[in-house]
Amino acid sequence: MDGLDAVLGALQSIRCGAACTEEELHAQVLGALSAAGLSPRHEVRLGPRCRIDVMCGNIGIEIKKSRPQRAALLRQLARYAACDQVAQLVVIAPRGVDLPRIVCGKHVTMLGLERLWGISLP
Repeated sequence: MDGLDAVLGALQSIRCGAACTEEELHAQVLGALSAAGLSPRHEVRLGPRCRIDVMCGNIGIEIKKSRPQRAALLRQLARYAACDQVAQLVVIAPRGVDLPRIVCGKHVTMLGLERLWGISLP
C-alpha cells in the first residue's frame, strides 16, 4: 500500500458528527493516522506564513470544518504545493469543493465529510 492509499484508508475510518469541532476533527485525523501505524505531524510550518494542519510523510492534509471558499482554498493549496516537502495534498471538508486534481504539479484529493462519513445535514 503506498503512502496515499494508507493515508486515505486511515481517514476513511473516521466518523465525525456535524456538531464536531475543528479541534475534535484534527484529533480524530491524528488518531486515525497514528492507529494505522503512520506518523502524522500536527500544525507543520512549511515556510513563512505557511502552516499546514497535518503532514503524514510527504502528504499534506488540510482540514476544514466549514465549507471553504474555493478561490481562497486554491490559493492556500498553491502555497503548500510550492513547498518541496509536500508531494501530495488531501483536503478534508464537510462538503466537497470542486478542485483541480493537480495544483502546482501536486496531486490533490478531496474528501467530503458528508459523503465519506455519513454526516446527516439538515
